[in-house]
Amino acid sequence: MFLFKKIVAPLFFPLSIIIEILIVGILLLWFTRRQKAGKAVVFAGALLLGLLSYSSMSDICLKPLEYKYPPVMDLHQFSDVKWIVVLGGGHNSDPKLPVTGQIGNSSLSRLLEGVRIHKKLPESRLILSGSGVYDPVSNALVMAGVAKIMGIGDNKLILEELSKDTKDQARLIHEIVGDERFILVTSASHMPRSMALFQKLGMKPIPAPADYWVKKRQRISPGVFFPNAGSLRKMERVFYEYLGLGWAWLLGQI
Repeated sequence: MFLFKKIVAPLFFPLSIIIEILIVGILLLWFTRRQKAGKAVVFAGALLLGLLSYSSMSDICLKPLEYKYPPVMDLHQFSDVKWIVVLGGGHNSDPKLPVTGQIGNSSLSRLLEGVRIHKKLPESRLILSGSGVYDPVSNALVMAGVAKIMGIGDNKLILEELSKDTKDQARLIHEIVGDERFILVTSASHMPRSMALFQKLGMKPIPAPADYWVKKRQRISPGVFFPNAGSLRKMERVFYEYLGLGWAWLLGQI
């Protein structure tokens, strides 16, 4: 089921859908007499590519996910919390690179937030979660290597290295924290799905979103008037998370 999900889901990502539409249009133009239909389909694919590549569109779609839960700023109210859970967000354990070059951007952003909170709550411990899935080294182990560079000692780290996805992480972390409150750190766009999965198991997560992709602009730059790959990447996050929420709902996981 895990492998099926990973193979099928990308077919419904923005770029895949656009390419699929363009292929249909080209086939109509090349191999049928339905020239008007083919032109219309190609035009629709090109138009969709343009729309999804503008930052205004991607920000509008991604913002409801990222800002469902506010960032954790005042930590005094959580002085009794002893667990900080950081969900892994990818890595590549290339042995030719230092550990700081192996960690993925999302993992690094999540880890930085977890370490920030931990230093405000020095009695807490960091639970770093994530297996390698397609990598021989676990995401948790790579994050731990970077955490140690940040000055976090081994006695403050707990590694969960078996989970393949967020559902697994919720189940395995439940075995560690039990019914206690804990601070949950993951990407802001991933937080709604994570909270739903953890709460479904009766757990008590305190959301601490990180890795924001939608941020208030202090000034308008010329780049906002042009399509760009970064905005298309944001739309991929939107599709990925809503597909994940839909899949979890269908399976009764949330």
